[in-house]
Amino acid sequence: MNFSDTLKTLPGIGHLAGLDLLDAAGRTIATVSNRPGQAGSVCVYHALAQRHGQIDADAARTGLALYAEHTADARAFPGKHPNIDRLLAITAGTLGPLQVCPIPVEGPGT
Repeated sequence: MNFSDTLKTLPGIGHLAGLDLLDAAGRTIATVSNRPGQAGSVCVYHALAQRHGQIDADAARTGLALYAEHTADARAFPGKHPNIDRLLAITAGTLGPLQVCPIPVEGPGT
């Protein structure tokens, strides 16, 4: 299954403005915004957090499979896909597990 088809099978993210990714010390190491060019990554990371509770090596391997054809491109061109590079670093043991903190969409009165 390609990445576009995979996204259709994952939980919706319409309620999210994005996600903060936190290291073991609770520091935000990245923010992934729900906007064109990053929305697919929000979808993947959100699904991984729901399934695994955090992004550890097991979750990262699942994420790499979900990114489908983009994973091979990320391996061939390091830096081109930072959200995939992060999962590769977790599987390689050069980055520790990450907590995923949702950033809700702000509505009227919030």
